Amino acid sequence: MVTWRDDDTPPVPRIGALGWLLVALRAPVLLLLVYGGFVLLLALRLPERALCGLGRPLTPWISQGVCRAALAILGIRLRVRGKPMRDPGGIVANHSSWLDIVTLNACDRVYFVSKAEVAAWPGIGWLARATGTVFITRDPREAKDQQALFEARLRANHRLLFFPEGTSTDGRRVLPFKPTLFAAFFTGGLERVLHIQPVTVIYHAPPGQDPRFLGWWGDMAFGPHLLKLLASPGRARAEVIFHPPLAVAGYAGRKQLCATAEAAVRAPLTEALGQP
Repeated sequence: MVTWRDDDTPPVPRIGALGWLLVALRAPVLLLLVYGGFVLLLALRLPERALCGLGRPLTPWISQGVCRAALAILGIRLRVRGKPMRDPGGIVANHSSWLDIVTLNACDRVYFVSKAEVAAWPGIGWLARATGTVFITRDPREAKDQQALFEARLRANHRLLFFPEGTSTDGRRVLPFKPTLFAAFFTGGLERVLHIQPVTVIYHAPPGQDPRFLGWWGDMAFGPHLLKLLASPGRARAEVIFHPPLAVAGYAGRKQLCATAEAAVRAPLTEALGQP
């Protein structure tokens, strides 16, 4: 998988006495929140699956509540513009960090599409599987099986959220969208009823910090990045913009739909950063 890189990676800020105090206060609370929510989700998911199959009328509310609380613990204020769609279909967003998963789940009850190797990551993989993440590979031999999985989830009225850039960045740009996953919305007559909602995520660093403070890309390790956020006094902001949904039936194919979604996602970020 191609990973976006930048030769001008900002140095990791030095953690002072106040920072370590914040880590000591926040880390146990965050750990209890995440894994307490995980245990509760698993306990409810068993009867939920027996009664509802792919349907999840209860457990997504737990994921959303945990993510909202996690942002509060990290001192990140959330601002939402626009409304998440209630129609079945997909959501596409720009990708800046692992934090996108927390931020977007705090806004809406969605299911993420992720690369298959995430399923094997300690801790994170368990959480991803429990919350209904769809894992995909780049192996063409598995394309049909993955297409069938996508269709099954869409027919169950799941809103699948994926990052068409294919990699995370520093949050200061939107890379060209890849149209591959858009093909799933043009099969089996699904295009007549499905919608795609573009979403823009804009992160604002705490005052005095590098503008890329919340970005996570290249070879950055998860642990030090999380530690940096736990040690920050706060006042970072996450702005999420939900654009009007695009009716899949109104587009000739995946490339046209992909290009329209990319333009919608890119415009507010370009304006916010004052870029031409």
